[in-house]
Amino acid sequence: MAQLTAIRFHKTGGPEVLGAIRLPVTVPGPGEVLIRHTAIGVNFIDTYHRSGLYPASLPCTPGMEAAGIVEAVGEGVDHLAPGDRCVYFAPSPGSYATHRAVPGRFVVALPETVSDEAAAAGWLKACTTEFLVERCARVQAGDRVVVTAAAGGMGLLLCQWLRAVEAQVIAVASTADKRALALAHGAEHAIGYDAMAAEVRALTGGAGADVVIDGVGKTTFLPALDALRRRGLLVSFGNASGPVGAVDFALLAQKGSLFATRPRMFDYYATSEDFALGTSRVFAMWPKLSITIGQRYPLVEAARCHADLEARATTGSALLIP
Repeated sequence: MAQLTAIRFHKTGGPEVLGAIRLPVTVPGPGEVLIRHTAIGVNFIDTYHRSGLYPASLPCTPGMEAAGIVEAVGEGVDHLAPGDRCVYFAPSPGSYATHRAVPGRFVVALPETVSDEAAAAGWLKACTTEFLVERCARVQAGDRVVVTAAAGGMGLLLCQWLRAVEAQVIAVASTADKRALALAHGAEHAIGYDAMAAEVRALTGGAGADVVIDGVGKTTFLPALDALRRRGLLVSFGNASGPVGAVDFALLAQKGSLFATRPRMFDYYATSEDFALGTSRVFAMWPKLSITIGQRYPLVEAARCHADLEARATTGSALLIP
């Protein structure tokens, strides 16, 4: 029986809990597609599953997205065939492996113009960017939007997408090199974290930003609120510094009748109609996006990849290569 290599953890913890194992290759069931991975995308949510911040069934193979070649299709799958190049994101972890059977409704064929590596590095992030900007924040031309963690894979895509829809982007990043990278990807201004709210207000003539899109979490929550204009919107979608924790809603009133949301991707990609809407928009925007792959790691070095990611030692997107 053919075998695959997968990265698994049997208990939650630091990067050291990740290890490689051998398993039988699964036969795709009805509605499923068996994919041989050629490149695997790495996202911060993978570290949340591994650490226990987000619950996952144990033992767990992390990873939400990958690109590869269709090896077999199950009954009822008619939009893909063996040999097709494809990319997917899935609602449950499992992509840190050489092969995976996934629900076909989350898998799309890749055009020749999109490489496997670019797809693996950018697909989930681009779909996340789409719903955050267009269907969650509903950003309009001229809106002043703050993006934290702006030099990461998500941050760079947010900067580019927002610039493409003619928003004014204020990037926040920890070093001069990272701020320069954000500026090169569409940000109009780039600032550090130390005086984030004051600098945003200075750049907006004292008014504050219309929207803050924040992937950092705990350490940026209050500065993000302070950076917003009256009735502005905080979109908190990540926990790179830890979860925000309990929130006194009176803060939103005190700081200007603010709005805040903690969106989840699969509430925006919940139905086949949602999926078609989001992914068609991503494909339309893809030529305007530059996917920055900052790091490539062998699949078996997933623990080193996670350690680098959590140390903020990466820029752009990271890939695992089977």
